[in-house]
Amino acid sequence: MDKLIFNPLATLREQAVVRQAIVHELSNVATVGFKRSFQTALRSLKFEREGFDTRYQAQALYSDRIDLKPGPLMATGRPLDVAMVGNTVLTVQGADGQAAYTRRGDLRVNATGQVETGSGALVLGEAGPLSVPAGFDITITLDGQVFALDPGQVGVAAPAAVGRLRLRDATETPLSRREDGLFQVAGQPPGTELPAGGTPAVQPRALEGSNVGAVDAMTRMIDHARSFETQIRLIKEMKELDASGASMMRQG
Repeated sequence: MDKLIFNPLATLREQAVVRQAIVHELSNVATVGFKRSFQTALRSLKFEREGFDTRYQAQALYSDRIDLKPGPLMATGRPLDVAMVGNTVLTVQGADGQAAYTRRGDLRVNATGQVETGSGALVLGEAGPLSVPAGFDITITLDGQVFALDPGQVGVAAPAAVGRLRLRDATETPLSRREDGLFQVAGQPPGTELPAGGTPAVQPRALEGSNVGAVDAMTRMIDHARSFETQIRLIKEMKELDASGASMMRQG
């Protein structure tokens, strides 16, 4: 069989990762605070061995860095909803107990009084996991301070500060995605924290949508499907050429 058939086969193998990345993005178009991270590209690599001097195969190049480009801002009016401003990330505690980061701001109070994200990750304050009194009205300010007010208190009462969201600025530090979908400092051990500094802030009573555009993702999926069909067509044509060549060598 002509060795050319291995070129489209190699391309299909390398494009499998591209397809998985696009499908992952499409499935998270409506996920709050979702960020693109996995970038892929294909390059031609010359296969230099005896008898293969004219053969080129595709090789995939990967880059796994969180793209902090903001998504659409959605006003909700809900006191516990916050949208990260600029390159701000929120420090949370993953299931492994390590500190991690997220842009997901749909916060809630669980049964034990601790604040967590919509995905169940505990929100960390400057002094540890953030807790609020049960039944209190919660207010979050632009700089991440959390105030609680007893709705049953008689008379005029001032809200009491119960903590501050551990916000960090990731402008100068690249982030990568963990297996659980949270972010971590790229190239560092799990749990490595970003240094305090900058001016991290949040937009209260709002949520940030995914920065993946549905139209863009679908367009890339269509292009990928057409490329897949082209490679399959090449394989079929090479098979037909091989069969034709073999028939010519048969004895009459």
